[in-house]
Amino acid sequence: MQTTILMALASSALAFGTASYNDQASTITMQATGQSAPDLATAVVAAGRDEVDVKLDASRKPVETLAFMGLETGDAVLDIFAGGGYYSEIMGAAVGAGGSVTAVNPPQFVSSDAAKAKWAGITARQPGVSLVPSQLGDYSPEANSFDFAMMHLIYHDLYWESEKFKVPRMDPAAFLTKLYAGMKPGGIVAVVDHVGYAGDTRAVVEKTHRIDPATAKADFEKAGFVLEAESNMFANPDDDLEKNVFDPSVRGKTNRFVMKFRKPA
Repeated sequence: MQTTILMALASSALAFGTASYNDQASTITMQATGQSAPDLATAVVAAGRDEVDVKLDASRKPVETLAFMGLETGDAVLDIFAGGGYYSEIMGAAVGAGGSVTAVNPPQFVSSDAAKAKWAGITARQPGVSLVPSQLGDYSPEANSFDFAMMHLIYHDLYWESEKFKVPRMDPAAFLTKLYAGMKPGGIVAVVDHVGYAGDTRAVVEKTHRIDPATAKADFEKAGFVLEAESNMFANPDDDLEKNVFDPSVRGKTNRFVMKFRKPA
């Protein structure tokens, strides 16, 4: 596996999702706080985005995904294991000048000249985006500091370790405890990941880079988060869960789960 593959791994509806908060209540809350629904379509077509990222839009559905998750203008956003910045750039444009995006990446994945150049372009186009090099297990957000967190195709990586890629063994529960503390009351954590089969989670992740949705759900709920909504916008019943997500026959077409968690207010 090459570093570029790991970057893709890291960088990784409304009709199908069900939310516990009704639209009227959400509208009242947004008006009271001065926030509003962002123009996601405009954010996605913003000038300067990397051509490789643009080609991913069809399979990643960023407009539908962020609308379902409830990103708002002015949000303070945490993009966890942001990879090449696919979502960091889109969210930076969407939250506007009153918002911000903190993109956390293990330093070994953003140390190449190509990675540095790409991130320099992203932060130039979206000044509200900042890159924080940190191993995930070492990162501790300030308490009650984020409105929205994105974990796109990376939650399973909390169960992954690699000597080759200098990824130490992590404790998912400890990570989620710190994430819970870092989210503001009412804050949203958006999770999209490759569906894996049930079994020993670390073994499944090592073989396929997938995770059983039931494991992810249980982990977040144990940490105190509430599952507010799910969507099947990326459902693919023909996906072979035994295959690694980088297998050319399934790459970009995996069966993915979509979960919206909230820290209780």
